[in-house]
Amino acid sequence: MGASDKYPPIRPGGSLILAWQIRGKTVLIVGGGNVAAGRLLNVLEADAKVVLVCPHKGLSPEVSHRIFTQSSTPQILYKDKEFDASDLTDDIAMCLTAIDSPEASTRIWKLCKEKKVPVNVADVPSECDFYFGSQHRDGPLQIMISTNGSAPKLANLIRVRVAESLPANAGQGCLNVGKLRRKLRAIAPGSNEGPKRMKWLF
Repeated sequence: MGASDKYPPIRPGGSLILAWQIRGKTVLIVGGGNVAAGRLLNVLEADAKVVLVCPHKGLSPEVSHRIFTQSSTPQILYKDKEFDASDLTDDIAMCLTAIDSPEASTRIWKLCKEKKVPVNVADVPSECDFYFGSQHRDGPLQIMISTNGSAPKLANLIRVRVAESLPANAGQGCLNVGKLRRKLRAIAPGSNEGPKRMKWLF
C-alpha cells in the first residue's frame, strides 16, 4: 500500500471549523435588524461583550429587547447612530455587519482589513473571514453545519435532521461526562496520567 492510499486525500475548498473562544472579548455588531439579532444571540451565548451600532429606528423588536433589558444583558454597549471609523477601536476582537448598504458594508470590511480585525459581512461571502453555520445547541453540546456560504437554508434543513436524530438527553450526558473528567483529574492529576484517565473514562 502506497502513501497515497495510507493517508486521507486533501479536499480543497473547505473551511477550518473551530470553536472560537470569545468569552470576555469585545465584538462590534453594526446593524440592528433580524440578521443582527441572530448574530447578537450567538455572541452573547459565547459570553462576549458587545458594542452594537445602529440608529434606534433600525432596531428589531428582539434587538431592542436585548439592549434595553439591561438586567439580562448588561454586557451590551449600545450606540444610537450610524457607524463611523471611531467605532472600530483597538479592543475590538471581531466585527459583524448586518446592514442593507453594500457600500457601507464594504467600507467597514476595508477598515477591518486595515486593522486586522476578523470580520463577517452578512450575505457577502467574499467579504467574510469566517461564516456562521446552522447551529444546534443543547447545554454544552454545540453542533454546526456549514456549507461554506453556499446554501445556508439547506444547512438549516440538515441541522434539523441531525438534531432530531440525537437522544433527548445528549446535552445532560455531556455535562455528566464533564463532571466525571474533573473527578478523574483530581484522582490522577499528572499530565503523564492522561492515558490512565482515558482508560477509566471509556
